[in-house]
Amino acid sequence: MKALNKHKTRSGVAKRFKITATGKVMRRTQNMRHIRRNKSKRAIRKYRIPQQVQGKWARKIKQMLGLA
Repeated sequence: MKALNKHKTRSGVAKRFKITATGKVMRRTQNMRHIRRNKSKRAIRKYRIPQQVQGKWARKIKQMLGLA
């Protein structure tokens, strides 16, 4: 039997997304980079919490990481 071709991991995706042990795709929250003095302290704390990617995008990201 012939070996199948190997696929390279998309390094940009690997840096931006993490896969949990249960297979969820997690991403950083937007709006955390700049103009933070106008945002409430509560909002800034909430931005620290990673968000889950769902649906079609989660499948696409897993494909790019070579996990699907």
